[in-house]
Amino acid sequence: MGKIAARQETGKLYFDFRYLGKRCREQTSLDNTAANRKKLERILEKIEAEITLGSFDYGRYFPDSPRAKTLSKRALTAVGGYQATPLLKQFAETWFAEKEIEWRESQIVTVQGCLDRHILPALGHKEVGSITRAEILEFRASLAKVNSRSGKKLSASRINHIMTPLRMMLNEAADRYEFSSPYRGIKSLNVPRTDVEPFSLEEVQRIIDNVRDDYRQYYIVRFFTGMRTGEIDGLTWEHVDFARRQILVHQALVRGQFVPTKTDGSFRSIDMSQPVFDALKAQFAVTGKTGLVFATRKGTALSHHNVTKRIWYPLLTELGLSKRRPYQTRHTAATLWLAAGESPEWIARQMGHTTTEMLFRVYSRFVPNLTRQDGSAFERMLNQERA
Repeated sequence: MGKIAARQETGKLYFDFRYLGKRCREQTSLDNTAANRKKLERILEKIEAEITLGSFDYGRYFPDSPRAKTLSKRALTAVGGYQATPLLKQFAETWFAEKEIEWRESQIVTVQGCLDRHILPALGHKEVGSITRAEILEFRASLAKVNSRSGKKLSASRINHIMTPLRMMLNEAADRYEFSSPYRGIKSLNVPRTDVEPFSLEEVQRIIDNVRDDYRQYYIVRFFTGMRTGEIDGLTWEHVDFARRQILVHQALVRGQFVPTKTDGSFRSIDMSQPVFDALKAQFAVTGKTGLVFATRKGTALSHHNVTKRIWYPLLTELGLSKRRPYQTRHTAATLWLAAGESPEWIARQMGHTTTEMLFRVYSRFVPNLTRQDGSAFERMLNQERA
């Protein structure tokens, strides 16, 4: 049984434990205080647990110790005393093949990109069981210096997304090869909240009145349903129910492919207000013979990058409106419903949220007195604006 002791001459704490039949003493720079003892005792408990499991790596805990040269996993491997774990690039192939069946096509492409562009070039040559916490943090710090395709530094959100596959792989490898994952205790970077910049009803009407004729119905539906870009671009006529005045959101267009909605909450029906009903009726006369509700003149799916670049941003500039992402049309729908006094539960269902929690967290400053239970108040507000 190991212990934490203090050197008489310095008063500094040190580890005292046995490993592979040898007594090991490792000095620390911590003073002999109750708090420091407790901290080191927790580390010692972890060390002894790993020794019991056969997953302890001397060099990971004490990289500067002379004993690390003879008792680390790498040194023991050289003399046949330790079962080596595979290189990260080898383990990544196995892990990816096993997880691929669980993921959507878009996630497969994203994870593969994180592996190929960032993780494997930096850490792929390392044995998965030898990667240290310090190396993980050093890799994450290096990502903050990388430029994105637009020339800007990678955002905290993007860095977190890149780190996710690494965390998953190391945790899985730790379970399989019985070592302590070096990723434990590393928290994700804080991500600044995305600003909600909805359009006012007056601004919405200006956009609808001035947009190109062939995109007018598209933006009416975007602004007054809160549909995501992939959802509206992937909407087909079989999912438009004029009899019940509902849009059935069952799929989305992602990277040119139709995929199921991301979550159970996203799989939903949206009630049509009168402007949306009229817009879809008018659109049916244009594309009713094709599968897609909104399509190019050739009948193919819209490219949201082209629409944003050639239609959306030029229109905002022409109208003197601040440049805002197309996703703000979704925020606009939510805030207009709230301004009309619709029920939070009804709004959450339209948006595809399973609870009202996100609604109040994101749009709290737009919430007035909430009394209505359906979409009628919103209809009334639109009618007043048109009058």
